[in-house]
Amino acid sequence: MARRSTVERGPQPDVHGGRSTAAGAPDGTAAAPRSSMGGWRGAGGRWGVWFGRAILWAVLIVVAFNGVRAIFLRTTQTPSPAATAQQRGPASSFPVSLAEAFALQFGQIYLNFDPAHADQRARQLAAFIPPGAGQQFGWNGAGHMQLQSEEVAGITVQSEHKALVSLLVRVNDQLMDLSVPVYAASGGVVVTAEPALLPPPPAASPPAAQPAGSSDLATQNEFSGTILPSFLPAYAASDTATLSRYVAKGFSITGLSGVVSYDSIQSLTVPQGGSKRDITVTVRWKLQNQPATLDVTYEMTWIYQSGTWSVETITGSAQQAGQP
Repeated sequence: MARRSTVERGPQPDVHGGRSTAAGAPDGTAAAPRSSMGGWRGAGGRWGVWFGRAILWAVLIVVAFNGVRAIFLRTTQTPSPAATAQQRGPASSFPVSLAEAFALQFGQIYLNFDPAHADQRARQLAAFIPPGAGQQFGWNGAGHMQLQSEEVAGITVQSEHKALVSLLVRVNDQLMDLSVPVYAASGGVVVTAEPALLPPPPAASPPAAQPAGSSDLATQNEFSGTILPSFLPAYAASDTATLSRYVAKGFSITGLSGVVSYDSIQSLTVPQGGSKRDITVTVRWKLQNQPATLDVTYEMTWIYQSGTWSVETITGSAQQAGQP
């Protein structure tokens, strides 16, 4: 019994879990420490797992904290609708589109009058003016006025209830500005007082035209000699068969459907460049079945592909009158 006990208690591993030389390899050499194979490595792995978990939880806590903080800040910093309206000012609640449409309808009645239709005018005006404002709203019942056109030129909002709508109108062949005072509340609109007739906006003076750059005369002669005299009549007549030979692939141009016919080219500018040119051309059109002619200016984009020129776009031109 004692002997067996002695064998079982043979050389013990050291405190690091390694084997003694008595329990070593068959050739008598010492075995590798267990720390490189098993026991202590497992303990170290567990510590690594717990350490990684601690870092992961720390990151999750930081992310969660920042998310809650961001929500809190948005909640506390976003102004309420009432505060937003107060910051914008009371005028921001004025119904601009409704007031403009209302003023347009009013102008069609107010600016048309003649004694033969005075009663009809009074009945129609009643829907736009305050009670007791006078049936004809300032007109004395004599003479006549005819509205030929009108457009909203702008609006000046004075408060959440008041505004002046500016109408650019043509009456009796005269261009004028009609300033219409409008009051709006609870979804309703009314013209509060007689409008004011004002002069139209003055004509602006554009800056002096800048001289055009040097033109590519060879390409310009090609356009004026063969390309445009063939393309423009097809464009005027919406001749799809001819247009298809000139319109670049992937683009579509329909033409003017015979409203005008081609007369001549009045001016043409083809700038220097490569395979893509933005040209400017003034064309004289003849009105259909009339002796009248009309000169108009276009800007066109042409590209050179496979030995020929093809058009991509045709638009109006911002070129100043009289500019070469």
